[in-house]
Amino acid sequence: MEEEKRFTWINFYMEFADRLLEYKNNRTELVNKIITIFDNIDIKLPLLETNNDITDIGPFTIFGLFNKNIKTENKIKILKEIKESFSLKADLPTDFKGVPELNPVNSTFYYFKGYRGDKDIDNLWDLFEIALKYSENKSPQLYNEFVKIYNTVLNQVNIKWNITMGLFWIRPYEYISLNSRTRWYLTNPNFVNDEIINRIKPSDKSNTPPKGEEYLKICNYFKEIIKNNDYEFKNFPELIYISYIESVKDDELEKEYKEKKKIGDGIGDSNINNDGNYWLYSPGQGAFAWEKFRDKNLMGIGWEAVGNLKEYTSKKEIESKLQEINNSKRKFPNDALALWEFANKIKIGDVVFAKRGSHEIIAYGIVKGKYFFDKSIDENFPNFIEIKWKEEINTKTNFYLPTKTLTRITDYEDMLNNIKNLFEDDIEPEKPSNEKLPIYTKEEFLEESFISEEMYDNLVNLIRYKMNVIIEGAPGVGKTFTSKRLAYSIIGVKDKERVELIQFHQSYSYEDFIMGYRPTQNGFSLENGVFYNFCKKAEEDEDNDYFFIIDEINRGNLSKIFGELFMLIEKDKRGNKVRLLYNGELFSIPKNLYIIGLMNTADRSLAMIDYALRRRFAFYTLKPAFDSENFIRYQKSLNNPKFDNVINLVKELNDEIKNDEVLGEGFQIGHSYFCNLDEKTIDKKLDFIINFEIIPLLKEYWFDEVNKVETWSNRLKNAVV
Repeated sequence: MEEEKRFTWINFYMEFADRLLEYKNNRTELVNKIITIFDNIDIKLPLLETNNDITDIGPFTIFGLFNKNIKTENKIKILKEIKESFSLKADLPTDFKGVPELNPVNSTFYYFKGYRGDKDIDNLWDLFEIALKYSENKSPQLYNEFVKIYNTVLNQVNIKWNITMGLFWIRPYEYISLNSRTRWYLTNPNFVNDEIINRIKPSDKSNTPPKGEEYLKICNYFKEIIKNNDYEFKNFPELIYISYIESVKDDELEKEYKEKKKIGDGIGDSNINNDGNYWLYSPGQGAFAWEKFRDKNLMGIGWEAVGNLKEYTSKKEIESKLQEINNSKRKFPNDALALWEFANKIKIGDVVFAKRGSHEIIAYGIVKGKYFFDKSIDENFPNFIEIKWKEEINTKTNFYLPTKTLTRITDYEDMLNNIKNLFEDDIEPEKPSNEKLPIYTKEEFLEESFISEEMYDNLVNLIRYKMNVIIEGAPGVGKTFTSKRLAYSIIGVKDKERVELIQFHQSYSYEDFIMGYRPTQNGFSLENGVFYNFCKKAEEDEDNDYFFIIDEINRGNLSKIFGELFMLIEKDKRGNKVRLLYNGELFSIPKNLYIIGLMNTADRSLAMIDYALRRRFAFYTLKPAFDSENFIRYQKSLNNPKFDNVINLVKELNDEIKNDEVLGEGFQIGHSYFCNLDEKTIDKKLDFIINFEIIPLLKEYWFDEVNKVETWSNRLKNAVV
């Protein structure tokens, strides 16, 4: 009897998908229907837009309204009203076995207005239509159309593995859902072979979904193995239902889940460290709001419906508010804790690491102010803390990051050290301003860098003489590491307020750098850029040296970015004033400000540096330092034969690169790829460095010499076996 009650949802879902397609070009009526449906059953419509001012809606989002963790009786209420409103003939479902569910606080397949692309919802409708057509007709034309629009959608915000869930909902026999529990089940070594594991776990470990062509291959692959084997399941709905049952039962999965939850939930209030804490923070789903917060030196979180967080006296009160907003008895422990700690536990001087997803670190910053609530800055993210964002890296990790919006990681030493090691900076919570800054001397610089005393003296003299220096070199020679510590050694203390690091890119503009108009809630306002602000800071402290470091300086259009100030960066023009473009202010670059540019000589996507830049800067080249005293000492301290083999091989590889007619010395592999390794994890990290950093670099260098890449790849891989 139980079997008869399984999968009663399938026919209903498929018919509803067909009927929904009729509204692709009549979405105003569709929006009104959805609002009316929820009004009729007295269930609060989930938040789909700011203040639920809904003017458009996507098809998968509509399915998501009833495919999330809500009571079965409420699901049936919604579907009963849908059946009547859309005149569906299929029987009302009585069970939802095998239906993967969305996170209850994230039902949409796109971001709110102002944060999504203009075509995001249109593209979802196009995929919806093509997916229905392709399920009935596997023509080459429809195949190509499916792959093209699927890949377009995959690049949109708020789209990841959830798109495979949406496709499964509308045609559950044709498209497999690759939700987390299904992926766990399908990649269990006791169930399938390595070929299938590699299809669902990308080789780069980035946890990104497959592209359209690969996704259809996966669907077809599993259809075939289901057809040709005597498995407990006979189709995708049964497979997904069984994967859910088995994953819940699995002891190892449950243990892993609890460990992640332990990290995600943070530590009780009594354990908050008064000496400063480290936090992991996501600037919006998929970090979509990062650039905005970075430019304003803020960290912000949403939950605008909760209101001012300082009005709540406990985490429990916030939990109650979240239950009210979501019309649910669920506790929302992670969200409540994040909101409570954001407003009450983050302190001035704390370190915050910004992240994207569960495997990418974006930047770090130092908290400079207390929590405040301000809807005028961003009505979707009205909760803010002032923060000074420092080093930006955008680096993938080979370790798991908690997926919660905000996590205190002070006591998770391994994770914290792994994150710190991604940065060039020595990252510590800042002490109160009345405490002395740590002294940093020439001797300390020479101790932890890989350049000689003679090189150091030449570089310092060059900076003093020219005031503008570009440090160039091959990938991994430690340009960023050297430049910041060089600045500290000249200053004499590690004063992070007197050293500013930014990165140029091809879209970087005068408005970002000096001054320009930025959109606000009520129009546009004139805002100062990062270089303008740093010059003002240096001007007010003329007795001390300041260093402005520009990473990837050759990626920007210098004359465009500096504008009328390009002339003033020359040493003999310092202190002279010009009138700024936007506000007419007379402005100068102070004489105590030094500019250090960093340039990767192996970036062949860039044109040669123009004469105007070369005339204003001196150039200093850093080379791989495998034979330096400090690196040899470091290598001996590791006492690892595999490491020795790899270094000898890389030195040999560098000789071949240097003698290559197309490449040359500027394309050699730097020593910093192999720094900061420790005895416990060296073998694992060496394997990671070879496979995911060095070999991809060689493929780029010798893209037209496959045999050479293969030869060196095999030699490098064999060195770490």
